[in-house]
Amino acid sequence: MVLRHLFFALQLHSLYNMQTNYWTGIQQIGIGIKNVTEASRWYRDHFGFTAQVFDDAGEAALMLPYTKNEVRSRRAILSLNMAGGGGFEIWQYTSRVPVEPAKPIRLGNLGIYAPKLKCPDVQKAYAFLKSKNVKVAEPTENPNGEFTFWAWDLYNNPFNLASSKDWFQNAKHPIGGICGAVIGVSDMEKSIKYYKEVLGFDQEIYNTTGNFSDLPDLQNENFDRVLLKKNKPSVGAFSRLLGDTEIELIQAIDYKGTKIFEGRDWGDTGYIHICFDVVDMKGLEAHCIKHNSPFTVDSGETFDMGDSGGRFSYTEDPDGTLIEFVETHKVPILKKLGLFLNLKNKQHKPLADWMVRLLGISKVK
Repeated sequence: MVLRHLFFALQLHSLYNMQTNYWTGIQQIGIGIKNVTEASRWYRDHFGFTAQVFDDAGEAALMLPYTKNEVRSRRAILSLNMAGGGGFEIWQYTSRVPVEPAKPIRLGNLGIYAPKLKCPDVQKAYAFLKSKNVKVAEPTENPNGEFTFWAWDLYNNPFNLASSKDWFQNAKHPIGGICGAVIGVSDMEKSIKYYKEVLGFDQEIYNTTGNFSDLPDLQNENFDRVLLKKNKPSVGAFSRLLGDTEIELIQAIDYKGTKIFEGRDWGDTGYIHICFDVVDMKGLEAHCIKHNSPFTVDSGETFDMGDSGGRFSYTEDPDGTLIEFVETHKVPILKKLGLFLNLKNKQHKPLADWMVRLLGISKVK
């Protein structure tokens, strides 16, 4: 009996490793913008996203399933906050005017409602943004008893800011990078199953229902809220930089949420995707197929993004929210000297900290 239990435990441990080591952390969240230069400078000055990984113009020829089967031209800038966390992939269509939502986006609408940004000190981050005349809501406690607050950029996109002790290096700015996202869902149980089984968010921090004072712009509305974290320490070249990852799922109870991108295309204004940094794309593809969540877009080989490159793919959560996966193959570390890091087939081992810090040399202009 003891041996049988031990064998079962080993099987679970093996399955756990398989389901959580395909990706490292949130590499970036894509933001559709009407002025990519203006936006990148605003995020630099207000959120500390100073490092520019690439600035690339071209055609999004592989995204036809999400662009009405039309090839669209775009410009994209990937910027990072080098204190730690994921980045912003700031997108601007150049072949069309990005379409805004017909109605203001409500909490509980289906899709990415907001990125989560981490802070060394919530109160200092709040005071800093307030001093910059940024629209903010006063800090309040979330269901986990931690202080958090909301801020809005110059396009009225919401951001949730929360305290964190997980940093790549000492923060020189009161705000760090992305540590998660708030995502609206229509069926909480189905979504929990997806984010646990497909993406490996194995730890449930809270699961609660009610009216919450820490959520923005509410009028006595009730929600289901579930906060999931990836509990197992990550592997991967950029695991130390990207850090811990969490997803907060929110379902409206008093009304039916509609899709944030209903009637619009990927690349239009708002949060277009959440991207995970992948260490084993082939294994992840098989894993997604096994869980009835196949790739809907797949570059197959290395896709060139100007100074960077890698294999990328997309899948969807149960409500059609776009989940991007990127297996990085090439990244510039000293662009002016023509020095690029080749990571193809070498994604599992964390890079030395000094090498990751070189990403911060190229600045957002």
